Amino acid sequence: MSVTVVVCAYTLERWDALSRAIDSALDQSTPPDEVLVVIDHNDELLERATAAFDRATVLANRGAKGLSGARNTGVAAASGDVIVFLDDDAFADHDWLEALLVPLGDDAVAGSGGWIVPEWTAEPAAWFPETYYWILGCSYAGLPESGATIRNPIGASMSIRRRVFDEVGGFTSGIGRIGKVPLGCEETELCIRYTAVHPDQRFVLTHDAVVHHLVPASRLTWHYFWTRCWAEGLSKAAVSSLVGTKSGLASERAHVLRSLPKEIASTIRALPRAPRAAATRLALILVGTAVAAAGFLRGSLALRRAPLQPGGDDLGELVQSKGGSDGTCTSVASPAD
Repeated sequence: MSVTVVVCAYTLERWDALSRAIDSALDQSTPPDEVLVVIDHNDELLERATAAFDRATVLANRGAKGLSGARNTGVAAASGDVIVFLDDDAFADHDWLEALLVPLGDDAVAGSGGWIVPEWTAEPAAWFPETYYWILGCSYAGLPESGATIRNPIGASMSIRRRVFDEVGGFTSGIGRIGKVPLGCEETELCIRYTAVHPDQRFVLTHDAVVHHLVPASRLTWHYFWTRCWAEGLSKAAVSSLVGTKSGLASERAHVLRSLPKEIASTIRALPRAPRAAATRLALILVGTAVAAAGFLRGSLALRRAPLQPGGDDLGELVQSKGGSDGTCTSVASPAD
């Protein structure tokens, strides 16, 4: 089973984090067959990455601008039977890839998701609700135990068999993040699209495949919190418009009905011990839920006028290239070299 790791990047502001992500992908107990770095319409970053990462293949995004297009470019260029995605602001443990691939020993498993922990750049935020760690790009309270079937993995650390893309196409453009615009859920829609065609297939969560996701101070603000909740509502509206609200919101309903009440109860019990942190956490849970719901309603109304079409760029038409924006190919060293 050959493996390709894809890392997508769009900004020089994350250069140090990107370098660490690539190093961690290459330094695995089970090395990948190749590492692809896809640069999303940033010529300066493309030039610097091509010069710096001589053990990886650096590609320009040949699809639509944004994370979906960049991922689709990586999928089109990948040679692996399994395609693994790692965020440019995350780094993996040494045995991450080995653990992520274990569930794929079962042919009924179409993909897997790892466990993503926050890498705080400042003091850990005791006031931030753990049920909302998804805002930070991390695994959150309420996810099932290791080995459980999940609707979709979190995009910062996931493996997907090539056959998924061969059968249902790539990530849908218009859902995933574009630059700093905090949309998401493109992996949600892809996984639902695939399992709708193959209900006997599943995606699995594994806690042993650990990735550390950087959490800068800028993500620990009220503005970032509410804009991410709003964007999540918009994204879930987009997904639901493509796959239906029953599938599009199944995990969210369970989260709201089971996980949020548990954290609300534990937060109320913590009020006497840490009144300020607990009160802030309680307010964020309640306001975040309301803002996400408002974003969903707003997105649903907008999509009635301008519906999305499922499927992203035509993977067969994306140019498999490395180097500059002219698309010329150059040889690179294998990660094993």
